[in-house]
Amino acid sequence: MTIRPLGDRVVLKPIEAEETTASGIVIPGKEKEKPQQAEIIAVGPGGMVDGKEVKMEVSVGQKVIYSKYAGTEIEKDNKDDKVIIVRQSDILAVIE
Repeated sequence: MTIRPLGDRVVLKPIEAEETTASGIVIPGKEKEKPQQAEIIAVGPGGMVDGKEVKMEVSVGQKVIYSKYAGTEIEKDNKDDKVIIVRQSDILAVIE
């Protein structure tokens, strides 16, 4: 399945968090927070969104930090392949 975002939407693939801390403590699955870092896999065209001109400032391949409760999670072809669709404004920073 191919997802092509519309307007100012961006498709993100979450980057899995480490399961052990730097000091060696193992974090159980249900105790882990939802990851807030992701890689951009698709970017919408921008243009007129809600009556305002939106210029897309991110591109495919960049790693970003996004809002904790932002977007809609979608399962692609199998349950292990999840992506999140967010608005560009939900992206807080680009990791360089």
